[in-house]
Amino acid sequence: QVLLVESGGGLVQAGASLRLSCAASGRPFSSIAMGWFRQVPGKERGFVAAINRSGGSTLYADSVKGRFTISRDNAKNTVYLQMNSLKPEDTAVYYCAASLGGVTITSGYNYWGQGTQVTVSS
Repeated sequence: QVLLVESGGGLVQAGASLRLSCAASGRPFSSIAMGWFRQVPGKERGFVAAINRSGGSTLYADSVKGRFTISRDNAKNTVYLQMNSLKPEDTAVYYCAASLGGVTITSGYNYWGQGTQVTVSS
């Protein structure tokens, strides 16, 4: 069992930055890969970014490439999503997820957080 708790969401203007955090517990953090997803009402949850268990490999959705950065601190059991140059279309509930496989993937995650709202105004 992996417990994930996101934080850092909020309301910002277009062009601003936010950093989301996700604290994990329940399994050795360095053994699990992590990902970020987002969902808007009426749409399926979509992949945003992923990072492997060591932090040496990352993967991004085309829509956020160059603006978002995923990172992790295995000593703090935390994964981050730095979001720069935010756009109104980035508005969504953001979820972190854990994969027991350990490598970067865009689907098939085993555990999910409760989500944090990000709202970008124009």
